[in-house]
Formats: sequence, C-alpha cells, structure tokens
Amino acid sequence: MIEGVAEAGCDEAGRGCLCGPVSCAAVILPPDFESAELNDSKQLTASIREQLRVKIEREAVAWAVVMVDAEEIDHINILNASIVGMQRALDALSLRPEHILVDGNKFRPYLDPQRMIDIPHHTVVKGDATFMSIAAASILAKTHRDRLMKQYAEQYPGYGWEDNMGYPTKAHYEGIRRQGITPLHRKSFKLYK
Repeated sequence: MIEGVAEAGCDEAGRGCLCGPVSCAAVILPPDFESAELNDSKQLTASIREQLRVKIEREAVAWAVVMVDAEEIDHINILNASIVGMQRALDALSLRPEHILVDGNKFRPYLDPQRMIDIPHHTVVKGDATFMSIAAASILAKTHRDRLMKQYAEQYPGYGWEDNMGYPTKAHYEGIRRQGITPLHRKSFKLYK
C-alpha cells in the first residue's frame, strides 16, 4: 500500500466455472479501513462473506463489479475476459485510482479513460491474502456472482448451481449429461467428463 495514493485492488471470481459470467471487481478502501476477517473470499463462509460485502460497499471510497458473460469468455478466452472485466471495473469506479493491485500474475497496462494516462499496476500472487483492497475485491466479485448464479439456478434447475455456483462438480456434470447445456454454459470449456 502506498500512503496518500488512491489504490484500487482488483480480483475476479468464477474463472474456473463451466457456466455463467466471470465476475470482476475493483475496490478503493479508505486508509483507516479495518477488518480482522477480511481475507481471501474462498476461505470464508458464505455468511461472513455477505457481512463483509455490506461493510465494504458501505465503507469503501469507491467500488465496482462487472460481469463478463459466457459468450464473451468463449470469444476472447477466460484469461482475457478476466483482465478485460477488471479493467471495466476500474473504468466504473467513481474515483480514479492512482495505483492498481491485481490478484494473480497476469494483467495488461491500464489506460485511464478519463485522464488518458497509464496507471501503474502490480500483480500479486495470492494478493487476496496479502492486501485488503484485493481481498475486498475478491469478496465483492464472489458475493455478486454467487447471488446471480442462485438466480440462474431457478431459471435452469437440475445443475446444482444453487450450491456449486457453476463450478465443475459431480452434480453439475450429471446435469449436463442428463439435460444438455444451457445458453449460459461456456462452450470453449470441457463440459463433458
């Protein structure tokens, strides 16, 4: 963290799923933000993630969540979709960041569309366990996507999305085998075991 600099943390959720969008978030936290529980969203219970979502959305200086749908994922691949989604989330922030922290090891230079300048960025493997802004982005990306997948589970029952959120589980593969694929499935992914 760089003192006195508006630093945005970025992360995604749903990259390894067989269906649905990849959810990408960007968060700028205030310098005095505190949360003992804020960590990698995958290590927290759903109820704690939801409590943290409320706290982050209420206390963040700026936040945004963007979905990149299955059709675009199939067109540009999941890595590019994740990077494009995080950059769109940065575009949607109400405050322009001066520095960017990204979970993982891949990103591309980000040109701020308002100021037309490149914003410096750093990629951090396991950054969601190291930087609070990345952990906050991880929480928002996951909770927003989980909520959407539960809605999709009502539209397309039989795949277990209300529990597996579209990840490649036995129940999901069994649903595909029995019912075929839906318009939400990523056709570029291995959908049959």
